[in-house]
Amino acid sequence: MRILVDCDVLLDVALKREPFLQASLEVLKWAADEPGQAAVAWHSLSNVAYILKPDATLFIRDLLEYLEVARVGTREARQATSFPMKDFEDALQAACALAFDALYIVTRNLAHFRKSPIPALSPAQFLQEVGRV
Repeated sequence: MRILVDCDVLLDVALKREPFLQASLEVLKWAADEPGQAAVAWHSLSNVAYILKPDATLFIRDLLEYLEVARVGTREARQATSFPMKDFEDALQAACALAFDALYIVTRNLAHFRKSPIPALSPAQFLQEVGRV
């Protein structure tokens, strides 16, 4: 099962944000156990780097041991502009999920993905889906 991991899940782990840490950490553990099945959007890495600066490099390097970066370009950016989503950054996430052939976007921000072409699951919902509850 292929998924795209939204930036908020990455930040939950990096910043040890409670009460979200455990479920988000379990999503990343699933990704590490399932090589090639989980991706992040290219721009999520820059978002993480900006928020964690100056200490983001090691965290990102570790993520890239088991998370793919969705391959996207101009076509996908144009596609994102046509999605009926209010937040363009979320539309870019959805375009990346499509490019990666993801079945789900794993995010805590479910409301922003209601009109996404790829359905969104919370970390807890995803873990239930894959039997890791």
